[in-house]
Amino acid sequence: MVPFKLTICGIAELDRFSRGGVSHVLSILDPTEPEPAAFFSYDPHHRLELRFHDVIEEVPGFVTPGPRDVQNLLAFGERLDAERSPTHLLVHCHLGVSRSTASMMLLLAQARPEAPAQEIAAEIVRVRPIAWPNLRMLTLGDALLGRQGTLVEAAHDIYRKRAVEAPEMMKLIREAGRLAELERIG
Repeated sequence: MVPFKLTICGIAELDRFSRGGVSHVLSILDPTEPEPAAFFSYDPHHRLELRFHDVIEEVPGFVTPGPRDVQNLLAFGERLDAERSPTHLLVHCHLGVSRSTASMMLLLAQARPEAPAQEIAAEIVRVRPIAWPNLRMLTLGDALLGRQGTLVEAAHDIYRKRAVEAPEMMKLIREAGRLAELERIG
């Protein structure tokens, strides 16, 4: 789907990729999370760091991903496309499940506007089988990319599949107050 290697992971997995030829990194961290120490052992790379919580609605005391965050993410993607030099893009968040998978969906949708959303979602699940993309990020990015809700619909397909494969995710998502992600599961 893209001419370079894609990796999605969580903070605990970052050490595994320090010598893996990572050329570009998108870090999505909680606002108070320290910079991961693993990056000090990475070869030189281009990096964008975004800071917000993994929430899909405004919650007191939490920083919600907003339009500016998604615009910065897509600007990073435009630079990737313009450089034509990335060899390995690594996207990470705390666990490598939600914010990172939503980000990678948006980056792929931007890089391949002709690709159907279902194909993009399938690639995300192939790269990160435990994906549960953040719905707020996808909703914002879908609108910015003019995808007419297709990325959001593809995410709901991922949620339905994951609900069957890992029913414990439903409980975690419900406890996190992310009910909009569960609405179409049935």
